[in-house]
Amino acid sequence: MNAYRPNPAETTFLLFDVLRLPQQLAELPALAEVADPALMQQVLEEAGKFVGEVVAPLNRDGDEIGCRFEAGTVTAPPGFADAYRAFWQAGWPALATATEDGGQGLPSVLEAVLYEWLSAANHGWTMAPGLLHGAYECVKHHASDALKAQYLEKLATGEWLATMCLTEPHAGSDLGLVRTKAVPQPDGGYLLSGTKIFISGGEHDLSENIVHLVLARLPDAPAGPKGLSLFLVPKFYTDGSGHSAGPSQARPAPSGGSAPHEVGSVGAWVRSAVVCERIEEKMGLHGSPTCVMRFDEAHAQIVGEPGRGLNAMFVMMNAARLHVALQGVGLLDAAWQKANAYAAERRQMRAPGPRVDGEAADLIHRHPAMRQKLDTQRAWVDAGRVLAYRTALELDVAKHHPDAARRASAQRWCALTTPVLKSAFTEQAFSGGSECLQVFGGHGYVREWGIEQIVRDARVSMIYEGTNEIQAIDLLLRKVLPDGGTALNQLLDELGEGLRISALRDMAQTVVKAAPSSETLAHEVAGDFLRATALVLLDWAWQQIENAAPTDDERWQRPALALHQRVLPEFEMRRQMVLARCAQ
Repeated sequence: MNAYRPNPAETTFLLFDVLRLPQQLAELPALAEVADPALMQQVLEEAGKFVGEVVAPLNRDGDEIGCRFEAGTVTAPPGFADAYRAFWQAGWPALATATEDGGQGLPSVLEAVLYEWLSAANHGWTMAPGLLHGAYECVKHHASDALKAQYLEKLATGEWLATMCLTEPHAGSDLGLVRTKAVPQPDGGYLLSGTKIFISGGEHDLSENIVHLVLARLPDAPAGPKGLSLFLVPKFYTDGSGHSAGPSQARPAPSGGSAPHEVGSVGAWVRSAVVCERIEEKMGLHGSPTCVMRFDEAHAQIVGEPGRGLNAMFVMMNAARLHVALQGVGLLDAAWQKANAYAAERRQMRAPGPRVDGEAADLIHRHPAMRQKLDTQRAWVDAGRVLAYRTALELDVAKHHPDAARRASAQRWCALTTPVLKSAFTEQAFSGGSECLQVFGGHGYVREWGIEQIVRDARVSMIYEGTNEIQAIDLLLRKVLPDGGTALNQLLDELGEGLRISALRDMAQTVVKAAPSSETLAHEVAGDFLRATALVLLDWAWQQIENAAPTDDERWQRPALALHQRVLPEFEMRRQMVLARCAQ
């Protein structure tokens, strides 16, 4: 009961029967050859084995032993480094990266499933490779040819891990306050100085090198976010790669660590002037080091154009937000698995209602209150999978579909749904995980059963990669209001017709008309607007499931009933709250 087990059969049903993945991929010339259902089924089955047999058993030690910090060096929990080495050497990080970069060129949705399962099995361990895909895309689309030659394949394969260094002690969501400085050098490089906090995986012993992608400001840059540039700072670099090793940078590999063996260029490896000052003591995610990183005139190379760092970084950020949504889905599924297993074994007082042949009358999963909790969370998990997998599929459609209108439709889907999924499913991971803990009664509050760890680990997902409040602002103020709701209406047209779709469309127009009358109105209703949008998407997702599922299968009937009775009624409450504020 303490180890998560993926269920490839149910995932295959959602991919093949509900989303019709093979048919969708067949329309994409770049992916048509890998649209073979048998191949994708094999990938999913092998992924399930790796997650269940290699990563999941490390979860408890990751939480209870955690990462160790000593004199700037971070040691991962027992087994983490070996598991990560097996992970990248088996090719799992390279599932969806391009073949010319050392990847396998498979659909993004397979990578999405893999990371959902990994997050469910061991959230702390999964934080290490969680930024790889975003870092790869960032370097691939914005870095110079010289940087690509040295770093792209290492990121594509996962041999080297990466970080995203944005936050500073005084600059959280407001990146315009970033003070880290990058000073140009005669050789075309930069010396970067400043302190970044909350850096996941800023220092560790999982990979030979760590590629830091850092937001910083050039000396003549204007204030605010438009003055930020993006820089690449490796943990180790070679003096034969175009860098000049200055006095403060030419230092050997740290005690207990080693520099990378080879990178395809000559020169002695030296450690960058990047120091991990400490790791945070956290509520959860003990298996992932959250680092305070100090850059002391560290050698850096610019990624993209000066002053356009946020443009380059948001390639990484948007990929990370979908992965965080998948974390929410996975963690909620992990909580549900534990609670469902416990409820099927725990016996208490006799449940009300007719007896069920061959089943004890006092199993707690027969009690209506427990069934409601379990079925409601199952409804969220199944809908979340459909929506997240659809979004991952649309990422490939946006890249590869031969029809421009279809590519535009895919980009619209991803832009509008990503903030909704990130917010709604991370919130549900925490609140729904707490509901699953309730199924255990007092046993849920102690460590023995592992459910309390999920609740602790899930809480941070509502905060990082843009707080859920930021996601709501992004949806309403950046995606809906600027075009008067046109893009949202086009997405709703694609979903079809229904009472809630029409109500959401009307509500959006009410907000569009009322927003100019108040500087704060849109901000005040943004959270409720996002939640209402999420509920419409849940309704749509379950319509797709019900259309494909056998009508007499209780596995799908019970969550569907819970959705309609216990989840979707919230839509009217959110709608009334938005309309009441607009009427003031």
